[in-house]
Amino acid sequence: MYSQFQLDVNSIELKAKDLITSYINSINKIDYPVSVIEKKQYNFEVTVSGKSDQIKVLVYFGKKGIKTVLQGNVDSKIYHEINNLLFGEKLSLNSLDDFSEPENYIGTDESGKGDYFGPLVICGVFADKKNLAELKKIGVKDSKELSDNLIKKISLEIKEIIGNKFSIIIITPEKYNQLHEKMKNVNRILGWAHAKVLENLLEKFETGEAISDKFGDENYIRNSLQGKGKNILLHQYTKAERYTAVAAASILAREKFCNWFDVQKNKYGLELPKGASSKVDNEARSIKEKFGYEKLNELVKLHFKTTLKII
Repeated sequence: MYSQFQLDVNSIELKAKDLITSYINSINKIDYPVSVIEKKQYNFEVTVSGKSDQIKVLVYFGKKGIKTVLQGNVDSKIYHEINNLLFGEKLSLNSLDDFSEPENYIGTDESGKGDYFGPLVICGVFADKKNLAELKKIGVKDSKELSDNLIKKISLEIKEIIGNKFSIIIITPEKYNQLHEKMKNVNRILGWAHAKVLENLLEKFETGEAISDKFGDENYIRNSLQGKGKNILLHQYTKAERYTAVAAASILAREKFCNWFDVQKNKYGLELPKGASSKVDNEARSIKEKFGYEKLNELVKLHFKTTLKII
């Protein structure tokens, strides 16, 4: 016998299917090809095809009700036409100001993307309602607003609050250079890494939503999503660090990034500068002269223009 909860969930799911069916009927009237409905764990979805672009229409269902999301290039003609058809002039859920923080979700962010020296670090944090409140109390915010010393202090407090509810991928310069040689694009590397930390956390913790810092075309992450990641509602925003779990992820990623520099200082006596500047250029040139070009492969992201300057 079904419980009332099961009946409610089934009812919401049926309404979600009816809604996406109504969307298909509307889209058919403007002559865009639409795929058959595909059911995922938390949503129904269809693909709408234009001459040069595709978008997805997703209708999510769950305890909180029904939510519709468009995925695709927001600057494309088909995106705007379908958005206006289904929602009017206002973009449905793509405005950061229109979206409130979920009660539980995964936030992902990275550190080291713009630094010549050092690794690329990507972190994901799972947080529930209780954790979010505690993280806010200790002053969790965008790591770029915190000194490196404060990063180390707050990262310890974050770990005390969330325990093992985080995943970190550290791509050392040597590994980064290998990946960039293969992928030819840093955003492809980031897309794979963000998707990986999401999958790592989804293997242990159940949630229907994730928020990621937006670093390029949304498809860089979406095309890399693995089994469980394909079934969640993924939001990608610029300045996503205003969301607590994303800010926590940015701090933990930055802490690991800074730790790499400490290791190089203790191991080689190298006081390596962060960021990109004339100081960075001079230090890289000095290392090349002392240790040879091969040493740079262990310490820097070789595709940066700085490499051309010093050779």
